[in-house]
Amino acid sequence: MTGTTYVKEGEDIKEVILESGIRVKPVYGPDDVAGLDYARDLGQPGEYPFTRGIHPRMYRSRPWTIRQYAGFGTPEETNRRFAFLIANGQTGLNVAFDLPTQMGLDSDDPLAEGEVGRVGMAVDTLRDFEIAFAGIDLARTGTSLTINAVASVALAMYQATAEKYGFPLDRISATPQNDILKEMIGRGMWIFPVDAGIRLIGDTIEYSVRRLPRSYPVSVCGYHIRESGATPVQEIAYAFAIATTYIDHVLERGLAIDDFAGRISFNLDIYGNFFEQIAKFRAARRLWARLIRERYQARDPRSWQFRMLAGGGGAGLTRQQPENNIVRGAYYALISALSGTQTQALCSYDEAYTIPSEKAALISLMTNHILLEEMGLRDTADPLAGSYYVEALTGGIEEKVREEMARIEQLGGMARAVETGWVQREVARQAYQQEKAVQEGRITKVGVNKYVVDESEPNVELHRYDPGVAARQVARLKIVKAEREERLVAGSLRELETAARTGRNVMPVLLSAVKAYATVGEITRVFKDVFGEFREPPIF
Repeated sequence: MTGTTYVKEGEDIKEVILESGIRVKPVYGPDDVAGLDYARDLGQPGEYPFTRGIHPRMYRSRPWTIRQYAGFGTPEETNRRFAFLIANGQTGLNVAFDLPTQMGLDSDDPLAEGEVGRVGMAVDTLRDFEIAFAGIDLARTGTSLTINAVASVALAMYQATAEKYGFPLDRISATPQNDILKEMIGRGMWIFPVDAGIRLIGDTIEYSVRRLPRSYPVSVCGYHIRESGATPVQEIAYAFAIATTYIDHVLERGLAIDDFAGRISFNLDIYGNFFEQIAKFRAARRLWARLIRERYQARDPRSWQFRMLAGGGGAGLTRQQPENNIVRGAYYALISALSGTQTQALCSYDEAYTIPSEKAALISLMTNHILLEEMGLRDTADPLAGSYYVEALTGGIEEKVREEMARIEQLGGMARAVETGWVQREVARQAYQQEKAVQEGRITKVGVNKYVVDESEPNVELHRYDPGVAARQVARLKIVKAEREERLVAGSLRELETAARTGRNVMPVLLSAVKAYATVGEITRVFKDVFGEFREPPIF
């Protein structure tokens, strides 16, 4: 029997078409993977093309890093949450910043009113970083900084904090998200024009190669593109098109591909069809290896490796019957583990409502521990390898990602596609189609359009925003400004303007500015004066 003859003629079987546009057959067999060559398309784990994982023994040698997204209110509150998570087995940090910080605004800026500390930690100066990371062993705990437009500022603050607390720079590991193109596509936390945003990313990559050997200066974030409505294929294709844009820019600076390709990581999303998500990651790992080796002629095998954080997608959670999200989260974590990710940032069941409570965050942590300690997921690398369905699906998704990337290249590349609004329109169109399908019942969402039950108030502990957060944060900012040496601040900001205007790498000057306790807002104003601001193109 083969994979093409299992369905009886005339049998009424529901057609299944995945979000990626791939039709799923009721049964798969040898014919469906007839063109698969083991050495060329799979290989051993830890070997090119890394379809089966980037490490030879995967989790048998080292478990995935658990890095829950956390941060709210003041740095003191965030520090307490960090300590709680680490005490309960979290092995990395993933820092959330409030909207004013993400937009380069100080807490006393009128535009920050009502948002200080609301959805993440408020940061105005280096003092806030010093408080947030007090007592944290930065030599043992890697940190993701979920910030983009002012990622260069956050990275400088992280380095300055590590230096103050005595951690050698060759021991600390920081991963600023630092992906401005996806902000312009999916989230809207952009400040500067496309070219200036890419230039600042280039500065952080170049600086990290020379000064921060264990840091990953950019984490290309297909996650938010997917959360905004993109299909799994678009998520990977757009992320890769973004990554190649940054790569091309850094190559123009004179760095060799093997100097920095291994320092690019990816933040990707998990929700939707179980097997489609697993195949998506396997296809991405293989395609990235081929892309870096073939297009860019990288010679170092570490440059070919696809390093990723996979997070359970908030878009997959529901406000209805929120306890169901505990189950969804467990499956997201299982997908991540079976996909061979290096890091998990699992969503918490209450995130459709609120900043995660301690209880919800603990459930997500323990979900990871159960998978690691009880379920046997560390026993062998890539246990799904060789599945007719998984391998056929992996190949199909890789082919479709290539096709989508070719569309972007025909438009002149991702920077051009973002500037014109083309990719934003594609994502918005897909989001509309997806929501319409849910509302019409063509896509099933348990508790939303099927198996709906009457609910009173859901049993969710809401995070109550404390209006006093802003007052406390502004008070600290006033104290810092009163204590700092204004001569050093003014001098560093002038030097920063000169560096920005002349094309020098801004990172060394940023380090001096943050050490002088220049504020995020003051630094951002310098960049705005030099670079201007991004004007969003019309989407509809």
